[in-house]
Amino acid sequence: MPRGKSFRRSEAAKKRLAEWRKVDVEPQQPPNASVSRFIKYMYLVVVFCLSIESGTGKRHAVNQWSKSLTGRQHKLVLPSESPDKKFVLVVGDSHLRAIVDGFIPMPEGSLSFGFMSTPGACAMELRTELLHAAVPRTPDAVLVIAPSNNLTSSRTIDEAGADFAKLLLSACSRWPNVCVTDFAPRLTVEVEQQELLRQQFRRVAARVRYFPFAEHFPMDRLELWSRDGVHLSDSDGMPIFAGLLWSVAYQFLHPPTPKPQPAPRASQPRRQVVPKVVVKGEVTVPRPSNPFEWTVVGKARKVDATSLLESFIQPNPVWFSSSVLAAMDAAVPSHLPSPDPTAVPRSSKVNCMQVVYVGWFNCF
Repeated sequence: MPRGKSFRRSEAAKKRLAEWRKVDVEPQQPPNASVSRFIKYMYLVVVFCLSIESGTGKRHAVNQWSKSLTGRQHKLVLPSESPDKKFVLVVGDSHLRAIVDGFIPMPEGSLSFGFMSTPGACAMELRTELLHAAVPRTPDAVLVIAPSNNLTSSRTIDEAGADFAKLLLSACSRWPNVCVTDFAPRLTVEVEQQELLRQQFRRVAARVRYFPFAEHFPMDRLELWSRDGVHLSDSDGMPIFAGLLWSVAYQFLHPPTPKPQPAPRASQPRRQVVPKVVVKGEVTVPRPSNPFEWTVVGKARKVDATSLLESFIQPNPVWFSSSVLAAMDAAVPSHLPSPDPTAVPRSSKVNCMQVVYVGWFNCF
């Protein structure tokens, strides 16, 4: 039996419904290379942000300042002139923002502080602001905070040192008393890189006083930094920073007086010892030897009490020439009596014998 028109409509509706419910199970096309690189980059950024150690302290909301020649926000605050206080000008970056806006007060004392703050400025931008700053009176001291923004703006450590040298030269050429203070550490930069930059700044500032700050901010005390890991917190970090600025200014303006060295004692002159000859008792003077008497010669040994053999050589022409005899006779006349030789008994044992030549041998 042939089916009617309604049956055909029903079958067509079933087919359309089946097509609508059909699930596309075909594999999707992979994204292009640019989308893949972007996804990887965002993943690395998220991982890096999570790995950075952030501070736990709190920081005030940033107030907007007017922009200056460098295109950055800049603010110069000068205190009222006071004859009883010395004027100190501090030049730095965004670390001074909390002090300039009045959230962190400076310690009271015999010093009045002025601040020149340029957030985000590197050494060359600070130099531009310093040269064009309108400071009506000469500060008693100028504290230049080492620019920590050169950690990211400079390509190399040497380049950062060269820029800082220009900043320091400009400050010293404009004001007489200039010193350098260390920058506050950051949690977002490796400690080794920060230490290298500090050493470079210290070498550049070899002719001026350099005050270190790093040891006052231990890296394990996270409450000293705000959540960005760059700026110090208003609750814990900035009060320490403000106290260090006051202490540095006071030490620079009031150097410790050197202790007076004791005068060297005059050395007493040494007494010259003059030897004195003291004669005690009678002194035995040896009798001069008689050339016409016999003398015992030996080797420092006791001589036996034996007699010596007699030996006497009579001068005769055989031994002496006529001229010698004449000279001898002129000196000692021959008619004078000569000493008689003492007879020596003969002995069979002879220990020592001496031959004496009687005459004047200077005549030879």
